[in-house]
Amino acid sequence: METAWLHVVGIGEDGMDGLLPATRAVVEAAEVIIGGDRHPVLKGAGEAERLAWPEAFDDLIALLRSLRGRRVVVLAAGDPLWFSIGARIGRVLDPGDITYHPQLSAFQLAAARMGWSLPDVETLTVHGRPVEQMIAFIQPDARLIILATGSGTPGRIAQFLTTRGFGASRMTVLAAMGGAQEARFDGVAETWDHEVPAFNTLAVDCVAAPDAALLPRVPGLADEMFEHDGTVTPREVRAATLAKLMPMRGAVLWDIGTGCGSVAVEWMRGARYARAIRVEPRAELRAMAAANALALGVPKLELVDGTAPEAFEGLPAPDAVYIGGGLSRDVFDAAWSRLRPLGRLVANADTPETEALLSDLHGAHGGDLVRLSVERAEPVAGDTRWRALQPVMQWSLVKR
Repeated sequence: METAWLHVVGIGEDGMDGLLPATRAVVEAAEVIIGGDRHPVLKGAGEAERLAWPEAFDDLIALLRSLRGRRVVVLAAGDPLWFSIGARIGRVLDPGDITYHPQLSAFQLAAARMGWSLPDVETLTVHGRPVEQMIAFIQPDARLIILATGSGTPGRIAQFLTTRGFGASRMTVLAAMGGAQEARFDGVAETWDHEVPAFNTLAVDCVAAPDAALLPRVPGLADEMFEHDGTVTPREVRAATLAKLMPMRGAVLWDIGTGCGSVAVEWMRGARYARAIRVEPRAELRAMAAANALALGVPKLELVDGTAPEAFEGLPAPDAVYIGGGLSRDVFDAAWSRLRPLGRLVANADTPETEALLSDLHGAHGGDLVRLSVERAEPVAGDTRWRALQPVMQWSLVKR
């Protein structure tokens, strides 16, 4: 059995002194050590060749492949498989070639400093990623630990909290944990003004004001939370639609049709790492969907300029498909053929023509066919009256 030649070593601020004896021996025996600028100097690490991480990940992989057969150590911060380079390397190289050596992660150290139970905390990273993605996790009484890069990142997060009615949230920035230069900065979001080190970990104890915006991760956000031109899928219909689409971790949604992207946005909010690809030919609607994605904490919404079904070419196979507009047999056939096994398809219709087509498709393929009727109470001339929304026929099925 071939022995792993690549070792991914988690290392803390205390450098070699913090490593287990077996891990230290691996580093001392290395022929090549690859690390970043912020990794500690490895005193006593032998005569290994020292290389800096390439700027591009693909260049790092190419470098590692060129070193195959030598004893190679890649340095990572803390736990290499927890929001770190080790996970990305393991998705590309043969796992049998790699041995991981975890150290205490920044999440564990921060939880210990705060006295928080880690299973009760949301762990996030905005290191090299859009800061806006933390917005989806702002909830009353939530506790967040966030890996950050940039001295201004805590200030941006404080602004997100404050504008959503969470200005009283307690914030703590921790830097260089476990080292001689460890530092801590405490404050609240609405008055945050600390200058902090560029590489830091942020702990947030969310405190909601009585008028705070409530943005649950379950589907059915209020219509007014979305920028739209009047074609937003009503929250009641949207909630029913997402229930049938079933957001799941890492799953891919194709969102086809008109509107402001509300279904795609709520799909991504509904499960961690869920992806959504919205096909939309009109630039103004793509811009609207992008603005909604940014404001509601899912900045990675993918927008495709094109018309279905031609725009499906080259897209990753979906785990779910939502057809909210532009329904035709060609669109259904193309989407259905690409849908993965156990994939979910939901189509909504509100015109006689598209309802007739849904009825025909239901007869040919089965699934569930329902009509959703919603009435909302509204004040009219001092009284309360019921206003009926446009009824929607909804067809859903699972590919088996």
